[in-house]
Amino acid sequence: MKIIKRHNLLIIVSLCALIFCSCKKEIQDPIPDVYVNFSMNISSTFYIELSSVGGWVNVSGGYKGITVYRLSSEEFVAFERACPFDWKIDSAIVNVEPSGLILKCPACSSEFLIIDGSIVNGPSAIGLKKYNTNFDGQFLYIYN
Repeated sequence: MKIIKRHNLLIIVSLCALIFCSCKKEIQDPIPDVYVNFSMNISSTFYIELSSVGGWVNVSGGYKGITVYRLSSEEFVAFERACPFDWKIDSAIVNVEPSGLILKCPACSSEFLIIDGSIVNGPSAIGLKKYNTNFDGQFLYIYN
């Protein structure tokens, strides 16, 4: 009887250890949250680059600015320009590379895919901070 109780206790302890050890901690975005809530008239000449799929613009807002990219005729993405690796450094602001597909930080050389902000290369452990977008056919709303 004692053997069975010890066996049950061993199983319970093992299961608890397995559950706690299998939980992965998510890496928190280090960039401070800044209130973002604005709209852009895509028909405006200020945003002529966004008139076609694959176009992008940098706009003010967020912590160090925002890059807006047009994925399709109805879909846009918006990313914080502060590099998540070394966001406190003034020069850690991602820029769109000439290919138009990669955002690169000049300070640490981290590279991110412009369509989703995921890491392509470099020391950053997390992708770019993404803002919500909503497009009604004329106005693009960017918010968090």
